[in-house]
Amino acid sequence: MTNTPTTHASTPTSAFADIPTTTLADVLGRAQVMGTGVRPLWSPVPRVAGPAFTVRCPPGDNLMLHAAIHRAEPGAVIVVESGDPDYALAGGNVCAVAQRRGVAAFVADGLIRDLAEVREMAFPVFARGVIPFPGGKKVVTPLNTEVHCAGVAVNAGDIVVADEEGIVVVPAARAEETLAAARTKLAKEADETLDAWEDAHRTRIDKILRDQGFED
Repeated sequence: MTNTPTTHASTPTSAFADIPTTTLADVLGRAQVMGTGVRPLWSPVPRVAGPAFTVRCPPGDNLMLHAAIHRAEPGAVIVVESGDPDYALAGGNVCAVAQRRGVAAFVADGLIRDLAEVREMAFPVFARGVIPFPGGKKVVTPLNTEVHCAGVAVNAGDIVVADEEGIVVVPAARAEETLAAARTKLAKEADETLDAWEDAHRTRIDKILRDQGFED
């Protein structure tokens, strides 16, 4: 069973590829930033941005991730809830097929294998690590339902932006306002010299210190 994700045509996902995750984190707050356990498995990894195609795999099983690579639309980021520390969710062939079908990346709260192959093909994988033993293929769960990955709730169609700094989930309903706020922030930063930033930073920090009773 596959649920159809909601899309917001007025905000193209590709626009988020130009926005650093640090900027999105500042705009959205900590709740939309995945934990550091899920990280890029090779570097330098390119920034990826795409609508989430969500998958839930129970411990020891990877059937639905293998099903998802044939169902996700080109440009999608496949997001997997698993948390299994003992079995690999995918290997080199699965990543190769996903890449050939246009999947932008895997973001998995779990493990993969065949890292050398994945690195050589330059397929972006953000996961908890590697293990050489694969999971089974028995358990069917719905695709494109809400999942939890590295502490963040992710729904199908949410925009996932991932780079070497981390992974941020932009709720689909907030995509337009988030993109506008991020662009405004980047433009302001681009117009600000380091001297100006340093002066403003020193003023702000000194005020906080004074308000807390700190004396030099």
